[in-house]
Amino acid sequence: MRKAPVALSIVACAVLAACGTSPSAAPEVTDPVVVTYDGGLLVLDGTTLEQKADLPLSGFNRINPAGDDRHVMVSTAEGFQALDAVSAELTDVKFPGAKPGHVVRHAGRTVLFSDGTGEVTAFDPGTLSGGQPATEVYRAAEPHHGVAIELSDGRLVVTLGNEEERRGIVVLDDARKEIARSEECPGVHGEATAAGEAVVIGCENGVLVYRDGVITKVASPTEYGRIGNQAGSDASPVVLGDYKQDEDAELERPRQVSLIDTATGTLRLVDIGTSYTFRSLARGPRGEALVLGTDGGIRVIDPATAQVTRTIPVTAAWEEPLEWQQPRPAIFTRGADVYVTEPATRQVHLVDLGTGQKRTSVTLPHEPNELSGVAGH
Repeated sequence: MRKAPVALSIVACAVLAACGTSPSAAPEVTDPVVVTYDGGLLVLDGTTLEQKADLPLSGFNRINPAGDDRHVMVSTAEGFQALDAVSAELTDVKFPGAKPGHVVRHAGRTVLFSDGTGEVTAFDPGTLSGGQPATEVYRAAEPHHGVAIELSDGRLVVTLGNEEERRGIVVLDDARKEIARSEECPGVHGEATAAGEAVVIGCENGVLVYRDGVITKVASPTEYGRIGNQAGSDASPVVLGDYKQDEDAELERPRQVSLIDTATGTLRLVDIGTSYTFRSLARGPRGEALVLGTDGGIRVIDPATAQVTRTIPVTAAWEEPLEWQQPRPAIFTRGADVYVTEPATRQVHLVDLGTGQKRTSVTLPHEPNELSGVAGH
């Protein structure tokens, strides 16, 4: 039997005055934001940034929105685990898997990819509050660092590769029969969706776009032009991507971002005047492309014109560390609320995208690393 929705439970408690509180009762966190640190997770109120919980959890943990307005998925050493961010508690809902990787939410479905097994697990995030959800599992031909996304009609887009190379994508219908394939994507990495349910998959020489049943290769303007991290928006046909050109660099600090127009199959580069990292990309409520630069400012880019319309100062200048696991400023958006971490000062800032002003900032007890939150208000 499904549990009553949380919102109804809260209303019933208020009406009947039957839900007592105690010092040990779990908090009800408003619009939660979650920050990882070395050894645990911090849950913050999304409006005030007040710390509501400090949850110890060993290992290097990664976090992503689970797809509902209550949960965050935590990638641990053993697999994926659901964090009830509203109650600020790690739940017993777990999806075991070796090398848990990408978490993708789209069209009311959340898809997990375990790199160590190639296992793709899809479920309805709206059922997380009722315990372990029913899942559909598909296994890729070979384990690899991959990603998968389920579309609104049940089609599944899955990367192709193995431990030695990653080369493209395959599209499966709702019966999991292959309907499209492309192997024109060396080093395949990352995904994003745009308006019209267009899917963009990054490559070392451009991207693959899957739109209206057809896979199209959009090539980079340089011989080596890696797009490995993307941010999409249902409000725009344009996907924001990173862009790296030096294949031999120990750590390239790029100054250009890519804008991939899924409607026209074209790609434009924008020089933002400063470097940035893989945690620097986000989108605004109207599809604005946002890039957090190492000079401490957020570039707001109009995806239709590829013009930087303004820069919002947020943090002090910073430098990307050599190891990708090491903390560096990160950006997370939810509507017009823009959250930015500043590891050097142990701070989190909340910026109003409309006004460009900081609404509040807090100092944390630990150095923040990854930043995420629930998917919606």
